[in-house]
Amino acid sequence: MSGFTGRSNEIPSMYEDLVRDRIRSLHQEAEEQRMIRQVIRVRRARRDAERASARLRHALLRLG
Repeated sequence: MSGFTGRSNEIPSMYEDLVRDRIRSLHQEAEEQRMIRQVIRVRRARRDAERASARLRHALLRLG
C-alpha cells in the first residue's frame, strides 16, 4: 500500500510541473508578443515621421 501512496504523490507533482511549465511558456509568449507590438509601433512611428518630413520638405520647396 505504501507503493500506491508514493505513486499518487508523484502524479500531482508531475501535473504541477506541467502546469508550471505551461504558465512559464505562456508568460514567455506574452513577453514576446509585447516586444513584437513595440517593434511594430516603433516602425510605424518611424514611417510616419519620414512621411511628415517628406511633406515638410515639399512644402518648403513650394515656398522657396
